[in-house]
Amino acid sequence: MLLVLIGLALATGGADLAWLGGSSYYLLAGLAIALCGVLLWRGDRRGTRLYGLVFIATLAWSVWESGLYGWALAPRLFGPALLGVWLLTPWVQRGLAGQPLIRRGGTVAAALAVLLAAGVTLAAVLWSAAPWPSASAADSGPVPAAAPSAFDGDWEHYGATQAGTRFSPLAQLTAANVAGLKLAWTYRTGASPKGLVGTLETTPLKVDDTLYLCTGFSDVVALDAETGRQKWRYEAKPNTRGLFAGICRGVAFYRVPGATGPCSHRILDATVDARLLALDARTGRPCAGFGNNGQVDLWTGMGPVDPGYYFVTSPPTIIRGKAVIGGWVTDGQRLGEPPGVVRAYDATTGALAWAWDPGNPDVHTAPPPGASYTLGTPNSWAPMSADERLGLVYAPTGTATPDYYGGYRTADADKYSSSVVALDATTGAVRWSFQTVHHDLWDYDVPAQPTLIDLPGGIPALIQATKRGEIFLLDRRTGRPLAAVAEQPTPQRPVAGDRASPTQPFSVGMPSFRGPDLNEKAMWGITPFDQLWCRIRFRQARYEGPLTPVGLRPTIVYPGYLGGTDWGGVSVDPDRQVMVVNSNRVANYDQLITRTDADRMGLKAIGAHYHGDVGGAVAQAGTPYAAVIAPFLSPLGVPCQQPPFGMLSVIDLKTRKVTWSKPFGTARDSGPLGLESHLPILMGVPNHGGSVVTRGGLIFIAASQERSLRAVDILTGRDLWRAGLPAGGQATPMSYLSQKSGRQFVVIAAGGSPGLRTRAGDYILAYALPNAR
Repeated sequence: MLLVLIGLALATGGADLAWLGGSSYYLLAGLAIALCGVLLWRGDRRGTRLYGLVFIATLAWSVWESGLYGWALAPRLFGPALLGVWLLTPWVQRGLAGQPLIRRGGTVAAALAVLLAAGVTLAAVLWSAAPWPSASAADSGPVPAAAPSAFDGDWEHYGATQAGTRFSPLAQLTAANVAGLKLAWTYRTGASPKGLVGTLETTPLKVDDTLYLCTGFSDVVALDAETGRQKWRYEAKPNTRGLFAGICRGVAFYRVPGATGPCSHRILDATVDARLLALDARTGRPCAGFGNNGQVDLWTGMGPVDPGYYFVTSPPTIIRGKAVIGGWVTDGQRLGEPPGVVRAYDATTGALAWAWDPGNPDVHTAPPPGASYTLGTPNSWAPMSADERLGLVYAPTGTATPDYYGGYRTADADKYSSSVVALDATTGAVRWSFQTVHHDLWDYDVPAQPTLIDLPGGIPALIQATKRGEIFLLDRRTGRPLAAVAEQPTPQRPVAGDRASPTQPFSVGMPSFRGPDLNEKAMWGITPFDQLWCRIRFRQARYEGPLTPVGLRPTIVYPGYLGGTDWGGVSVDPDRQVMVVNSNRVANYDQLITRTDADRMGLKAIGAHYHGDVGGAVAQAGTPYAAVIAPFLSPLGVPCQQPPFGMLSVIDLKTRKVTWSKPFGTARDSGPLGLESHLPILMGVPNHGGSVVTRGGLIFIAASQERSLRAVDILTGRDLWRAGLPAGGQATPMSYLSQKSGRQFVVIAAGGSPGLRTRAGDYILAYALPNAR
């Protein structure tokens, strides 16, 4: 009866798949397995023999479709192998009539043969998890460690420096001693406001002997860098009306030139209710001379803003005495959402220095009373970077709202969407802009901080990572590509009233991290059943490769909104001239809905909508279409394409080739239906967060669904150390030198991610070698 039910289920789904033009294997195998069940029900030993033939055919078909890639073979072979072993057991065989299938111990041998097939599959899984180095893996040798200066030991900006390199020039920790790292201290930030989700994505700053960080709901905390003891805490007390979640990725530090006394050193924090705060770095008290008693209202000039539609998630960028700040705008709700303006404020007084309004790019003053900046323009929610010498601040931009229909966008909104824009730090004028997606219809915001590095010969470069998985290498003086960029044809036929750009920019001179194009064979599942479901869904959807326009038919968007790369960005080692990239390979399954159907569903713009990475329906009110946006997951909640879902790679910036690449993160803390598998097998899992590189030749990274902080050898990709975390480490770590003990510390925030379904928490954890004193 079990075999009959399995066979009928496979045959029914297989018939649907074959009708859609997919593989006929499931139909044929299902019918054969159902026949096996009928024969065994009648006590006919031929049922066992027939199943053996089905298993041999399944083995051949699996290898033909997937080669020897273990994760692809697993759902195709494990279940059938275990069922085959069961059919060969004595208590099944004794009840069957006819000649025995195999005599004198042969049954045991056959069972062992089937188990061997399963074992080979497992071995292939483990082999698939090994690093994939290239021939150039040893090109970049050790770099002599320089004696750290006081500056080397601090971490004064979100990305270590204004350049956003995430590079620490400390070399106390090396491949030889990093295995000795121990937990030095833990700090708990406290629970989020009742009923709200606070994601702890902060990267602390370290100045002198103090760490500075923010909580998900904008409190600012100062900790002793050696012990983790709280020195002070400023409670921001934000207005949370309309909010679902709170995010703060960091704060900014500023020294007022020539000043002494209170607020000569200050912390700038942008809150979830759109205020810019200035606090005395020593005491945490508001700086009375900044704005209105220590704060500036960021809603000024924004027009009518519904609560929760606009707030700031990334720290201000400090350049030439100014704090430059963008903002997060809720996705996909309606036309006329808040402006995407970028503003610069005097870091001493809080006065507006300039504004860049993408819808009115030549006017840099505040709008007159009763007016606002241009509504619905591209925003800049990700961290920015800056070059003091060139006097430029680099703003990565999102998409003009709403995200999935562009029929009503203005020329200026289209021009600056999904771009990196270089703004004059003194005036706010656009010096140059480079667009990573033309007429973006996929929510391919530029999510990552631009990374600045000087290439050999002193060439000032900018590296821009994208959700598309394209890495653009530009001259940061002009925006011109330093690595070849080609305009290539992309799929057309968007919905009525919209258009699709005939070509899109592809960074052909750099490695791509979008992953291989999808096909039916690449669909995956934990079992043959959810794999079959995913194959059917793939065949039902439209997918013509990267940048297939979303339409009324379900559309596969790959990479999805996780990326490629997301807000964790990349890190670079300027000594070795290498770049570290953690990336995702998870597709979206998106669909537009006519306004008539959306109205019938009661789908309306809401006060606040934070889809994070869990998907949902968005109204796009005022346009002809709503949208349903979701990751492409099986009924068991796992991605529908085969692993790896996350990768960690190193690229040599001199040769622009991959040095090594490997799946990132094990299956230990994730699994079907949101359950933890507890399997420490390297799979490559989705990730959010970034990496840090040190002069000691180490990569420190958490980020993945596996609750771990790792130290990885930058030359070989070998894991050298791992520490389990009490919650998901969806943040970017940092490293500093303690003035008290002379030890190098590594710090990570562990707060979890609703989108990745990792365990929530409120932990700041610091690691160091044991103190020898």
